[in-house]
Amino acid sequence: MKRLFPLVVFALAAVCLPPIPVYGASAAQTPRYAVAADEDVWFYTGESEDRKLFVLPYSYYVRVLERGDEYTSVEYLTDEAPYLKLLGYCKTDALTFVDFIPARPYLKLPVTVTYTLPESGEFAEESFTSIQRTFLYYGSRVEDGRLYLYVLEGDTFGFLPAAELPTFEYNDDFLTAADGEAGPAAPSTNAGQIVAVSIACAAAVALAVLLLRGKRRVPREEPRETPEF
Repeated sequence: MKRLFPLVVFALAAVCLPPIPVYGASAAQTPRYAVAADEDVWFYTGESEDRKLFVLPYSYYVRVLERGDEYTSVEYLTDEAPYLKLLGYCKTDALTFVDFIPARPYLKLPVTVTYTLPESGEFAEESFTSIQRTFLYYGSRVEDGRLYLYVLEGDTFGFLPAAELPTFEYNDDFLTAADGEAGPAAPSTNAGQIVAVSIACAAAVALAVLLLRGKRRVPREEPRETPEF
């Protein structure tokens, strides 16, 4: 039993030790983001200047897939209905890379457009001469002096003529991070869990010690010799 006791304690201690975090694996699984910190960050369909598609909404993010010297492969938005994810590129020097996961990386903005028939006459009902359609806004571009919005309807992307850009709320978390005030990254193991595991392990070891002591052999008494009369 004395030989078994150190083995039991060692086994309990080994099981109760918290797992050692594997920083390489965590870093590989953590998504990295870059923000459009200027109002002229383009989203490209290929690694070429003539593959410009639209300008990203200011202060919103792309998820970085692979960072290159001139172009970085990225994805914008996600395949969560009614949105569709876009895969493409941004110029590396146009992006501002961050070391945190933004709370609101993508702009999700529906844009409603009303189409009205011209010269419908005084007897026409307004509800019959106009129709509304809602699109999902992704970005914008100006071509030949005219503004277009890059939008999604159903599963179809396209450009929608517009008089002005839609208004939306800007992110400012990247400005805080740039000032060095961003909070530390969340640890891979919760401190409260470590304390709870440590307490449970200490109790288990103590219980094992009591059990082992309780089962200690009691030395047998040698039979006394009966005196002869």
